[in-house]
Amino acid sequence: MLNRSSVLAIAPAPRKARGRMMMAAALGLSLALSPMALAPAFARGAPESFADLAEQVSPAVVMITTTAVVAAPTDGSPVVPKGSPFEEFFKDFGPDGQSPGQQEPQREQALGSGFVISADGYIVTNNHVIEGADQIEVQTFDGKRLSAKLVGTDTKTDIALLKVDAKEPLTFVPFGDSDHMRVGDWVMAVGNPLGQGFSVSAGIVSARGRELSGSYDDFLQTDAAINKGNSGGPLFNTDGQVIGVNTAILSPTGGSIGIGFSMASNVVSKVVDQLKQYGETRRGWLGVKIQDVTPDVAEAMGLAADKGALITDVPDGPAKAAGLKAGDVITTFNGHEIKDVRDLTRTVADSPIGEEVPVIVLRDGKTQTVPVKLGRREEAEAQVVPAKQDKSGNPVEPKSLEVLGLTLQPMNAEMAQQMNLPPDTQGLVVTHVDAASDAAGKGVAPGDIVVEAGQRPVARLKDLQDRISEAKEAGRKSLLLLVRRDGDPRFVALSIE
Repeated sequence: MLNRSSVLAIAPAPRKARGRMMMAAALGLSLALSPMALAPAFARGAPESFADLAEQVSPAVVMITTTAVVAAPTDGSPVVPKGSPFEEFFKDFGPDGQSPGQQEPQREQALGSGFVISADGYIVTNNHVIEGADQIEVQTFDGKRLSAKLVGTDTKTDIALLKVDAKEPLTFVPFGDSDHMRVGDWVMAVGNPLGQGFSVSAGIVSARGRELSGSYDDFLQTDAAINKGNSGGPLFNTDGQVIGVNTAILSPTGGSIGIGFSMASNVVSKVVDQLKQYGETRRGWLGVKIQDVTPDVAEAMGLAADKGALITDVPDGPAKAAGLKAGDVITTFNGHEIKDVRDLTRTVADSPIGEEVPVIVLRDGKTQTVPVKLGRREEAEAQVVPAKQDKSGNPVEPKSLEVLGLTLQPMNAEMAQQMNLPPDTQGLVVTHVDAASDAAGKGVAPGDIVVEAGQRPVARLKDLQDRISEAKEAGRKSLLLLVRRDGDPRFVALSIE
């Protein structure tokens, strides 16, 4: 697992006025619109030289300079970029050593990279390169300087689209198909590292499908040298097609150690398509909470294979209106087979907003097709949907039960009040977890509430005991529990052997 503190942005060259280096917001994407036409890309052997390729594509790569007015720090301390080697030096440097002029707002610059994707002047870069800027200037390979306007940004993928007005058509480069890239294929990065101007580095695709922090992440990992200032620059295949946008590096020092991340072109091209048409992204939204189907969950549910996306909760939204339920396993969405949560997230986002799409689910061991009319994620994210708790009107006497490595008590009004829950909330409250139990190993903790067992509600201790007996009679090795913590649900399969 990546240590997030060591995932550093390929930030623009330091902007003193900002007083920090931009951290990578490597948040991936799948979108509702159909993608731009992608040129095919095929693996090639190692070239004798990258000179011809560099000569071919460099005219389409640009340096980006942004300016912004940033206020001086209120405590009088010097402005030092986060992660800078001078950060420790100035750690204890107080206001006594500051000159009066340093308290005034200043206009400063930052540098990054980008590339031209059309003759009429559309340019792709990273959002963190231009974020907060009030002026953006582009310098082409032949030295021309052009003022650029911001067309739109997508923070989830850290992609921005710019537009310049040039007197003559600009040299541009096409997107290639990143899905065709294989581990070991040669690639070349072009950009403006550390403000040094146009620079080329070469390497291979080290890995595919990397995730950093976002639901839509799809990064190509490369050992081609990428440094601060390379942000927004292109990663080329040997055919001169852009198969990624250089976005982040993994490094304990801030410099390249051969672990760079480039957002895949099949993600970026969809972003660009929407930004160009709407100035914003428009993603499909299903409205469910989901988790992967692990082998133990599959066994507990009697599934033939551990694949698909298991619904853990259905708040108000398109899925609830269509009749999808917690416990359903989505196996196919709009004609696409679903392997896991990540697969469903991207497929939903790629699907058409406002149109009805078929969703195939496994429910109670049977396959059903449920038509769902998708909403728009951006609109849904602007609304706060409170987490819901399962409720029952039947009062129960509090008593404890030790089973499956758990000590449980039925929820009552007093316990609900202590946990800041509605007084009629019901379920079984976990009061203790055996540290050596399967439950502890799977993250169940005191304070969790078991609301379902075997995909049926549990309000009494006897309910849970009955579910365990039924699972054993059916020859199951584990029992599926729906557990809530702070309102968030997840399924856990616990061994009953």
